[in-house]
Amino acid sequence: MTRGLFISFEGIDGAGKSTHIEGLAELFRAQGRQVALTREPGGTPLSEKLRALVLHDAMDPLTEALLMFAARQEHIVQVIVPALARGDVVLCDRFTDATFAYQGGGRGFDWPMLETLEQLVQHRTGQTHLLQPDLTIWFDLPPSVAAERLVQARVPDKFEAQPVAFFEQVRNGYARRCAQYPARFAQINANQAREAVWLEVETAVLNLLAARQVQGLSS
Repeated sequence: MTRGLFISFEGIDGAGKSTHIEGLAELFRAQGRQVALTREPGGTPLSEKLRALVLHDAMDPLTEALLMFAARQEHIVQVIVPALARGDVVLCDRFTDATFAYQGGGRGFDWPMLETLEQLVQHRTGQTHLLQPDLTIWFDLPPSVAAERLVQARVPDKFEAQPVAFFEQVRNGYARRCAQYPARFAQINANQAREAVWLEVETAVLNLLAARQVQGLSS
């Protein structure tokens, strides 16, 4: 069986993730691969309910972090692990790095506590390592540019309504995770033409597939 592939897309709203997730999904489907296109928080009926709470209800920072990981637990068990076991390509709009960026960076929540929750939820029984994406594509964009792109786009949720300074801290959170896990991160300059961004995305994915072939894994 073809080994499953797990790619996450990260970045603040307005960075252009959604456009390129769809493009990459079509690319894999054209190659005959089954694609699970999903998102966090969300991805299951229960996780989507928790998403609505997290995005719109005021709550204590610890409550917010716990709900994020509760939604992730359901998502992993119900969607991600079964899809990878089937050999599917999982393309996820945000994963755990977003929790570190938004709750850890933006909210200033305790980083070691988030790492403890990450271990609890993503260290699967029988595995010696955390469940993490094979590749994380980080659409890095100055928050001031993202704000200009989002103006009048839609009614903002409680995160999108935060000031630019909040998103500077979110960006710092992403940078910290990128420094922690440089082997799986591809930092994309999202402040350029769509075609140029897609070229960087495509290159990152092709590099991943080439590395898997070198390791003797079917991709």
